[in-house]
Amino acid sequence: MTSKDGPSRDGYDPRAHRDVRRVPERCAGVSHHEPIGLRRRLALNRMGTFDWDLDRGLMDLDAGALEVFDLRPEEYDGAPLSLIARVPPEEGMRLDEALAQALQEGGSSYGGYFRVQCRDGTPRWAHSQGRILRDGDGLPYRIIGIVREASGELADSALLRSLQQERQRQTVMVQQTTAALSRALSVADVTRVLTGTGGARRFGADALVLGLAADDRFEVIAVTGMAGEVPEDMTSSPLDDTLPLSEAAFSRRPAFLSTRGELIARYPRLRPFTEVLPPGSSSFLPLVAQDTVIGALGLFNTEPAMQSTEAKNLALALAGVVAQSLQRATLFDKEREFATGLQEAMLPRRVPEISGGEVTVRYHPASVGRDVGGDWYDVIALPQGRTGLVVGDVQGHDTHAAAVMGQLRIALRAYASEGHSPETVLVRASRFLAELETERFATCTYIQADLASGALHVARAGHLGPLICDGARHVDWPEVRGGLPLGAATDFGHDHFPETQLFLEPGSTLLLCTDGLVEQPGWDISTGIEALSAAFRSGPGGLEALADRLAEQLWAEPGSGDDMALLLLHRPPSPGTAATPRLRLHVHQADPSGTAEVRSALRRTLDQWRAGEVTHNVEVAASELIANALTHTESGALVSVELVSGAPRRIRLEVEDRSSSWPRRRSPGETATSGRGLLMVEALADRWGAEPRGAGKALWCEFAVPEAGVGKGAERGPGAG
Repeated sequence: MTSKDGPSRDGYDPRAHRDVRRVPERCAGVSHHEPIGLRRRLALNRMGTFDWDLDRGLMDLDAGALEVFDLRPEEYDGAPLSLIARVPPEEGMRLDEALAQALQEGGSSYGGYFRVQCRDGTPRWAHSQGRILRDGDGLPYRIIGIVREASGELADSALLRSLQQERQRQTVMVQQTTAALSRALSVADVTRVLTGTGGARRFGADALVLGLAADDRFEVIAVTGMAGEVPEDMTSSPLDDTLPLSEAAFSRRPAFLSTRGELIARYPRLRPFTEVLPPGSSSFLPLVAQDTVIGALGLFNTEPAMQSTEAKNLALALAGVVAQSLQRATLFDKEREFATGLQEAMLPRRVPEISGGEVTVRYHPASVGRDVGGDWYDVIALPQGRTGLVVGDVQGHDTHAAAVMGQLRIALRAYASEGHSPETVLVRASRFLAELETERFATCTYIQADLASGALHVARAGHLGPLICDGARHVDWPEVRGGLPLGAATDFGHDHFPETQLFLEPGSTLLLCTDGLVEQPGWDISTGIEALSAAFRSGPGGLEALADRLAEQLWAEPGSGDDMALLLLHRPPSPGTAATPRLRLHVHQADPSGTAEVRSALRRTLDQWRAGEVTHNVEVAASELIANALTHTESGALVSVELVSGAPRRIRLEVEDRSSSWPRRRSPGETATSGRGLLMVEALADRWGAEPRGAGKALWCEFAVPEAGVGKGAERGPGAG
């Protein structure tokens, strides 16, 4: 040391010219000039030594080291694991991983900061540095090192703050990655997590490559963040040491490289693809779960860097999380493949061609979860050229539901093929399901269709009814009465499924589906029905294209948690004729609610036709004509309403019965309670009349649909025009 005047004759004295604070001596017994040995010198600086005999598994700690760990001699038995009383498990794991990394990579030393929990509960920072000794064969047999208290040097220092920030960052990375992968069920889910928004950043990287190892081959299945496409010969390669990922999987050893140049020097096969690789550091991590190599994960950064021990340990920990997720996902995919294969084997292998129409079906298993559902469809050839259409859903989402579905589908097909009415078919199917004693119920809609006439006889068991779109793209969800679900109806003694007769006009398409197409998490089912109606109305004209659009738009894109069955039936228009919007309904003579249902269906249809103010007149006229048919004949009534083009547009209403008796207009008195039906029709319609129809007759009336602000026409009278 020197002073301003040159070298000091008496030597350097740090006390000189300083105001030294006087405090009591804590190391009593050390005189001014007493010799102090090495161990005493270390102890005075809160430092100790250790000697770890790896063969015997014993670690000798001197007094200074025991002081750093806040241990008394009798509290330490020489076993390294006994230090767990002072070193928290996560800290010991970090030190052990640093040592393991040095041993694996052939390093001569290791070290790191860690925390000690003192006997009074206060934390203390310490630092350990060890020198690894090896025998003539290069095997480590002993580690000699020092351990010292580091609280003072770390307190309020940038190093401590950086350590805390780094640990916080690492904690967040682990939490985010673990949380994201915990929701991934399939291998496709895992790859979506890794390649989605922020996927590589969860690993502290700018780019990521994931591959699987199987049958001595390495297949890349996910890439994100690269400057270009990964070459095809790099995505599939032998499991060897010529590429970094395949070597990591082959050797089960990680590799940490600082620059792209170092990477290419080590793996010359990558030289032609230099521009694709980020220029910075890279890590290649084997994915091992339960001692089985799943694959390997590559992490790339744009900045060159020497990766710290903590960064390496974090990467290895995250690779372990990915390996476990992939192992779980692989097992899930196998189980799901088996379950969906079982279900698909129970569905019809082909859809038969039908006379007078076209039919197509779609089925999708649930997009999430390992369980399958009990949704099914069927198209059945019936006697006399008719066709049976079925869509149903067995309660539950498991293989048992799929098994019950298979049995129920076959039973229902057998009952329908015998030519029974829809109600009888569902009654027998309900009793069959109840006799299985499965404690499962099923919903179902069965339609017996005669495409020559367009007549549809519909029975419903707790299921959605059909949706019909006519040739003018007017969509209606007609009211179809129904019963309880199959099985439950028999158990409760209410196995009655009333039939509803509808008509499928030329150019119209009918849709049957299960609730997986209209129910989504957070949706009200009415919202789903409206979305389906809108998609049905605006979909493509071809039946196959329409089925694909509905499945993609309403089921696949939102990722429904339920399975889905969809059936479309199209009745082509008559050759050379334009499709006229029409609604036909049948009212049974003994059905007291039939008139109200007709009025409701008329209201929905006329609203789509934008009939405006004449809607009420059409409803009232229909009610009166239906009442006449049911009261004065011994048959039901066939109600037909169609929109006739022209200027102005006209709505034509017909009510047909099987009586040949011609209607007559009466003149009731003021107190009469009947006889005013035709008078009301005459007053409301623009024109009306009657005409014979085979074994019966039809009463008809027409209503002009005025443009905005234009009044109703005045031409009236029976047979007018």
